[in-house]
Amino acid sequence: MKCVKISVNGIVQGVGFRPFVYRLANENSLKGYVKNLGDAGVEIVVEGAGNDIENFINQLKLKAPPLARVEKIEVKTISPKGFNTFTIQNSSSEKQGGDSIIPPDIAICEDCLKELFDPTDRRYLYPFIVCTNCGPRFSIIESLPYDRENTSMSEFPMCKECKEEYENPMDRRYHAEPVCCPACGPNYTLVDRDGNKLKGDPLKNASRLIDEGQIIAIKGIGGFHIACNANDDEVIETLRKRVRRPQQPFAIMAKDMAVIKSFAIVSKNEFEEMRSYRRPIILLRKRRPFPLPDSLSPGLHTIGVMLPYAPVHHIMFHYSKTPVYVMTSANYPDFPMVKDNERIVEIRDVVDYFLIHNRKIVNRVDDSVVRFVDGKRAIIRRSRGFVPLPVGSCYRYNGIALGAELMNSVSIIKNGKVYPSQYIGNTSKVEVLEFMKESIEKLRKLISLDSPELIVVDSHPLYHTSRFGKDLSEKENVELLRVQHHKAHIASVMLEYGVEEMIGIAIDAVGYGSDGKIWGGEIFSITQSNIKRLAHISYYPIPGGDLAAYYPLRSLIGLLSKIYKPEEIENIIQKTCPKAIDTFKHKEEFNIVFHQIEKRINTPETSSTGRFLDAISVLLNLAYRRTYEGEPAMKLESFAMGGKDMNIEVEVDGEIKLHTIIPQILDLPGEDAAYSVQTAIGRAFAREAIRQAEEMGIKSIGVSGGVAYNQIIISTMRRIVENSNLKFLVTKNIPRGDNGISAGQAYLGGLYLNGNLRRDEIE
Repeated sequence: MKCVKISVNGIVQGVGFRPFVYRLANENSLKGYVKNLGDAGVEIVVEGAGNDIENFINQLKLKAPPLARVEKIEVKTISPKGFNTFTIQNSSSEKQGGDSIIPPDIAICEDCLKELFDPTDRRYLYPFIVCTNCGPRFSIIESLPYDRENTSMSEFPMCKECKEEYENPMDRRYHAEPVCCPACGPNYTLVDRDGNKLKGDPLKNASRLIDEGQIIAIKGIGGFHIACNANDDEVIETLRKRVRRPQQPFAIMAKDMAVIKSFAIVSKNEFEEMRSYRRPIILLRKRRPFPLPDSLSPGLHTIGVMLPYAPVHHIMFHYSKTPVYVMTSANYPDFPMVKDNERIVEIRDVVDYFLIHNRKIVNRVDDSVVRFVDGKRAIIRRSRGFVPLPVGSCYRYNGIALGAELMNSVSIIKNGKVYPSQYIGNTSKVEVLEFMKESIEKLRKLISLDSPELIVVDSHPLYHTSRFGKDLSEKENVELLRVQHHKAHIASVMLEYGVEEMIGIAIDAVGYGSDGKIWGGEIFSITQSNIKRLAHISYYPIPGGDLAAYYPLRSLIGLLSKIYKPEEIENIIQKTCPKAIDTFKHKEEFNIVFHQIEKRINTPETSSTGRFLDAISVLLNLAYRRTYEGEPAMKLESFAMGGKDMNIEVEVDGEIKLHTIIPQILDLPGEDAAYSVQTAIGRAFAREAIRQAEEMGIKSIGVSGGVAYNQIIISTMRRIVENSNLKFLVTKNIPRGDNGISAGQAYLGGLYLNGNLRRDEIE
């Protein structure tokens, strides 16, 4: 007779792991117990024949439930206890210092979906149907261990039937913490703007109202969505005015894949990702002619689409005549998604009715957004379905990385593992900054991070995240490390792939540079012992500084000033894009801008790839004002899809002189000019990176930054790099834009604490 104590770490709570262990122990004639621990790990004690115990341990990892991820098993022989049976014990608050975490929110499974539409089932058309294999996790948890009393389901005592399922180890709903039914669980209510409750079935009525052209706020798993008929151009325009998004694309939800394929082209990879348990929004290429209103995503060749992932979505489509809904986050631009019933007054002027449930959303979590670029997954917004899973390991330490100012996420580092938060947003807004602080505390609690060794922030001294990080480091008496924005972008690639040296191409909008200028088109070498900036886009002036981000004509004038005289610049603009001049309040503003450039008054210099693409977008009459992040560059890429490569070349002489493109495109057809500019950028960066890699004997070239979502640029780079027998690396699990910055900061923090890199190399 032998007895062992087994500690299991990974994703082993909230995934049906204990009933799996129970069945496995009985199959191997073992006695003992299994229980959850307070750090999301599982403790198992088994007693029996040595061969049976060995077989049990081997099967723990091989036969684990589909949502489980067994990462570490520790086995210790102990004295026999004389167990009579194998039992599932109550959870313990004890912690063993392991690296475990609960799973993310999971889309409804096929078994629950069948029951949802089975008229004989007691959960027929019940919008909170759930089992061990699906449903909310991260969005409802208050603390560990992951037990019902530690979630927002604690407010709903189980009825007799649900309790029987919950306590039966052989049942699919054994310890499914959100388990409930119409008799004991949460429910929906439909109210108008004034809070008056509508009679009748709330979901059936909400579906009818959407069919009739009304705009509805729907409380889901991670927050409220705003929904309306995606086939109704008039209601879409009404929504745009109300929510103050004149051009920003709206995400849509379609009833099923057949509907999606009627208006979008879906690749095999996109199909698999769309149907995964994550159910993200996928940016799909529109079919032409596009049968839905173009006002859903004006000027773009893509449309953001997701499948229903919560029971409420399936039920509404069941009742609705409309097969496609606008399903966009319920917030004004740059503000957090509304999640609490008492805060719906914030969007009262946007919607006509509110479909509300009475289960508390503990952790706000937006829909994740994914695009496939050059055949590979590129996460734009990492949130529901991904969080709180880790993304990689760095040098072993505990810390907090606070990310960027825009598209923010934070990362908690525990024992060198990096756990990014859900998408947070624009932290220049007070409400979003408060959301960030709240998210840090909740994630620290979940991951059991008590005492960080390092706080990591962006090197920009005026970022709200940087200021808060400084305050946090002083409060907790922890060292503060500042990381240059684009070095963090490249480090995120190294974190994901585990490479120790790389030539990195950072193509982005803007980031505070080590020389005080605005960077955004850089080539670095990063090894375990040094970081060097090897090349960059030739600096050009951007008169007005941040103002140029919203009025890209200013970036265009700055670029043209590298080549032409003021009167020549004015003639070029009058000839090519005269409507852009309307963004100036009066004609004299031309002279003011030229004066700014000449005297360097509020005219910083930049090496930004993003601002360059914005400028070309103006030159080609695609966007004169930026109304949402990335708009001009996105419209430029979409416009280029109808063009061909005219093989124009960028002059590279120690610097990447993108401005030398402009004279070559002035007389080209617009679509050809757009396509050629982007391939020229890809070629210039790839060739310079290859030259540097060959000189230094480095075998990998990685690319990150917001422009790394550009299909034309990335595919051009990849072909050239791979033809040189070098590895071409882009992230698939960490966002390439600023939403992934905190992960890169975390990686460089590890190199710094380990003594590999000096502070002055990182900042």
